[in-house]
Amino acid sequence: MMEIRFRSSPRSSAASVHQRTELPHLDLANPRTTLAPAVARCHIRRMSKPTDNPADPFKKALAEATKTMADDPDMTVSYSVDPPGMNREGVRLPQVSRRMTRDEVLLARGTADAFALRRKFHDEGVSNRYAPTGQLARDIYDAMETARCEAVGARAMPGTAGNIDAKIQNEADRKGYGQITNAQDAPLPVAAGYLVRHLSTGRDLPASAGNVMNLWRGFIEEQASGTLENLDHVLDDQAAFARMARKVIADLGYGDQLGDDPDAPDDQDNGDEAQEDQDSPDQQGEEQSQEDDAEATPERSQEEQQDQSQAQVSMEDSADMEQGDETEMPEGEAPLEPPPPAAHSDADPNYTVYTTDFDEEIRAEDLAEPAELERLRAYLDQQLEPLKGAVSRLANKLQRRLQAQQNRSWLFDLEEGTLDAGRLARVVANPTTPLSFKQEKDTEFRDTCVTLLLDNSGSMRGRPISIAAICADVLARTLERCSVKVEILGFTTRAWKGGQSRERWLAQGRPQQPGRLNDLRHIIYKGADAPWRRARPNLGLMMKEGLLKENIDGEALEWAHRRAMARPEARKIMMVISDGAPVDDSTLSVNPANFLEKHLRDVIAMVERRRAVELIAIGIGHDVTRYYQRAVTITDVEQLAGAMTEQLAGLFDADPKKRAKAAGQRRTG
Repeated sequence: MMEIRFRSSPRSSAASVHQRTELPHLDLANPRTTLAPAVARCHIRRMSKPTDNPADPFKKALAEATKTMADDPDMTVSYSVDPPGMNREGVRLPQVSRRMTRDEVLLARGTADAFALRRKFHDEGVSNRYAPTGQLARDIYDAMETARCEAVGARAMPGTAGNIDAKIQNEADRKGYGQITNAQDAPLPVAAGYLVRHLSTGRDLPASAGNVMNLWRGFIEEQASGTLENLDHVLDDQAAFARMARKVIADLGYGDQLGDDPDAPDDQDNGDEAQEDQDSPDQQGEEQSQEDDAEATPERSQEEQQDQSQAQVSMEDSADMEQGDETEMPEGEAPLEPPPPAAHSDADPNYTVYTTDFDEEIRAEDLAEPAELERLRAYLDQQLEPLKGAVSRLANKLQRRLQAQQNRSWLFDLEEGTLDAGRLARVVANPTTPLSFKQEKDTEFRDTCVTLLLDNSGSMRGRPISIAAICADVLARTLERCSVKVEILGFTTRAWKGGQSRERWLAQGRPQQPGRLNDLRHIIYKGADAPWRRARPNLGLMMKEGLLKENIDGEALEWAHRRAMARPEARKIMMVISDGAPVDDSTLSVNPANFLEKHLRDVIAMVERRRAVELIAIGIGHDVTRYYQRAVTITDVEQLAGAMTEQLAGLFDADPKKRAKAAGQRRTG
């Protein structure tokens, strides 16, 4: 055994300390085992350098500031590439990368401030009480309320105004508001919200947002200038502001979408009583004077009394007609049950919902822990191991067809463009031959977003939901490689037999015709902007025991359609995978038997009539062609992968006849 020491250099004592290193006793027979601990210690010291994300301190500080500003210490704050959002539990802010660019920081701060101010100054109960029933009126109402919260916050905390300006600018630039030149192309609700914010804070809006506001400003101020004069006096009172907002909506010509005024019954009763009290002395005086006149001139008094009686009858008739109009209006716009509910369907104003308080729109990762999602995903992969070969072949087939559309295609023999080198030989052989040019053709389908809406009802349990999940997996990966964005959504209910909605209905005495009577659950498995590698475990959630319950297809389809319409892509495709008609025992037990089916047909008709989203459907074991114009029905779940592949490949065909043929287009009777 021996001890080895490095000879220290006489340059400095500090250098001597660092350079002198003692090694353990060296076993010459097996030096590797003896040197291993020392090498490991050196490796550990070298790898101990901190590798924390430099954006983490900023994220943590912003989260704490958001909670403080919102006055809600229990609120959760997360960061995601998905669109920002807010629910009862917390807020989702835009992702901040390690680079922490200026735009990322400003957008995150502005979004956080906007959500915090709405959470602090917005009362959902007051908002629902005064909310209009029509969709456009509701959008204007919500935009003005958001502007109110931000304006109140800017007065109390001036620093928030600049942050929210950055958020508004990002949103306006992303949606192309700066390029709009016609007021009809600009969203009126957005312009109304911008105008309220501008008038209440005195701040100039970013250029793109100001363009939208200015396109509508003349019209809004011309119609509602008198109402908006009271803006500063009602800004701090949400109820008063809501009444003013309803008045603005009526001034703009959308009073028929307001529904019942919750203040009208009490105000009308009090007004009638006051009117009766006020009119009693005058009426007594008029009767006394009429009696005196009658004694003086009996003939004239009789004629005047007749005229007055006729005028009174006509006024009563007019009042009855006005009262009749007020009574009939809510029947076409909203249920008569107090308080009036929010707008539940853009496709059918008569579609009613008993309560939306227990509905939820939730991301898949929020319904299970990451470890459970990984376990469920592994179980899904195990269940579908026998199908991987067939599914992979179909995915490769779809990818080849899509990439074939992406290959360069050219127009030849043109008089201008890029010189066609392949045809120069003709010029060499015959110099009198003119030069030939070519131009590359545009690829139309690249700017596309595909939405997969999966039925998560209990009847899909087992092999159908497994096949649907793996097909969504393969299609998302394949389309992402082809630069086509994909959003995967699911729909079910939170409970069997009505859940908390039915419990409230029972507690309130079982009102007749309550409308939809269950708690909705709309699930986001993958956002369109989220990369597939991050969303891959989420589809395993469909294997979770107890997740699949009832299916209310109409509201789910309308929800998915609204999300698709908010996307910036030029082309939008929605594929619905279901196993039949909508079914919810709680709802159908207290409503007409076709209540949910009629609403589904109305929503499908609205989507197909607007033609902004291309809608196709695949029915598993049930004929869905009676609902959807473009649909195909498969009898065996093994056929689902092939059906989805052919449907999407057909939609990307350049020939409209081939698209219609591949889509299995069949009209309902």
